[in-house]
Amino acid sequence: MIIALCGSLAFYKEMRLVERDLLSLGHRVFVPKSLDLIEKEGFMKPKTVDERLRAEEKYDFIRQHFSTIKKADAILVVNPEHRGIKGYIGGNTFLEMGVAFFLGKIIYLLYPIPKMDYELELAAMHPVILDGNLHAL
Repeated sequence: MIIALCGSLAFYKEMRLVERDLLSLGHRVFVPKSLDLIEKEGFMKPKTVDERLRAEEKYDFIRQHFSTIKKADAILVVNPEHRGIKGYIGGNTFLEMGVAFFLGKIIYLLYPIPKMDYELELAAMHPVILDGNLHAL
């Protein structure tokens, strides 16, 4: 299966581990461009809105990852605990899930749906919860 990984930039290390495990299971994996930039160019998550806008203008992260999702069979959201929220899903990842849902892609969550303001919308996309088990794909 061709899988596009999605998740907060804060989870880049976890995403690389998931990528490695998926590859070992025989899947083809697309990762966000920001992961390569972190490792090759020392890119760091912008801290201010202005810095984030400049990075988006320079790298076109959102549009590029939407295109990646279009090429994939499914997305896998890497969503460990973050900021005290189990299964954290941030704004960009929520957008990516919406695109995948609209395109009819399978949506996998590595961990259960978080208790967040948009919990209902997340559940309405009917993601498959893996409970940390990549063999369940």
